[in-house]
Amino acid sequence: MARTFRTSPDPELAQRLSRRNVLGVAAGASAAALLGAAAAPASAAPDISASTAEARPLRDGHGRKVLPEGRLGIQLYSLRDKVSTLGFAAVFAELQKYGYDEVEYAGYSQGEAGPINLAQLKQLTRDHGLNAIGSHVGYYSSDPNAYTFATNLDKVLDDAEALGLKHIGTASGPFRYGDTVDAWKRAAEDFNTYGAQARRRGMKFYQHNHSDEFRFASDRPDVRLYDVLLAETDPDLVFLEMDIFWAYAGQFRFSEQVDGTPRPFDPLQYVLRQPHRYPLFHVKDGIKDPTTTYGYRMTDVGDGDIDYRTFLGEVTRRSRGGRRYHHWQAEHDRPAESFAFARRSSEHLHALRERCGD
Repeated sequence: MARTFRTSPDPELAQRLSRRNVLGVAAGASAAALLGAAAAPASAAPDISASTAEARPLRDGHGRKVLPEGRLGIQLYSLRDKVSTLGFAAVFAELQKYGYDEVEYAGYSQGEAGPINLAQLKQLTRDHGLNAIGSHVGYYSSDPNAYTFATNLDKVLDDAEALGLKHIGTASGPFRYGDTVDAWKRAAEDFNTYGAQARRRGMKFYQHNHSDEFRFASDRPDVRLYDVLLAETDPDLVFLEMDIFWAYAGQFRFSEQVDGTPRPFDPLQYVLRQPHRYPLFHVKDGIKDPTTTYGYRMTDVGDGDIDYRTFLGEVTRRSRGGRRYHHWQAEHDRPAESFAFARRSSEHLHALRERCGD
């Protein structure tokens, strides 16, 4: 079914950016009180506001920014150490300084910082000019009371609705029933159910990949499991969040069938064939290293070999309404220093420019 994307100005984005400007000074003062000496190095980081980003030396060209305005987010899993010790308010204040527009939750608690309810979390997010774009929840569990889609669907969706999320998804692979073609068809049925329930509440259900999704079925060595997922899920109900690093790791691991038959694939082409299915992305970088299992060593965004100027630029340029439809979430699974990762990733992505003629 053809889908129509807005080409008119985005009023929600304009309002959010305006609110960021109003809240900036107050939020910065609150962050200083909350962070104290523990966050002094991060607090000293330069502000990545729109005006300062425009003034940076241009990277890779002299055209407009590759990163669409208002679409830079971060997966809070990357900052889990700071959330669990400093709390959401302090983390959000730093992200606001670094020029982030959005956050993707990886849980709704803040450890040592004390209890927080969903209404408070929603308000804190908005008070720092951030848009809560999505959240990761488990797919299934053997515990019938676990907080997963399979065991507690209504609660998962209730919470997402309370937070005002437009996307709710899982980073679990579709391996609930195994790694055969029929097993993934059964998982696709589950995802279609979750997607239908999410759509009734005005949300999109999505699945986030790692590299194993690109392996071949154990009973059909000529069938890539990711292709089964795409074919068997309803494109109007089930969406994808491509983790770009893990997709390239999958390319490294699974460009040949078990019998050695070449089966190369390009992560970017998966997106360009069905761009409407990929509202969200994880922007994660890696240094090529063929001696490792995954072919890359994870690093901060901008320090690796993944060409984000091309990837991000092609997706936004070649999908209808791409600069308003897609959301780009920076992530690092194990950053050396999580605030430094967040700051440097924002700086790099804000500085990317299209080449003349793009």
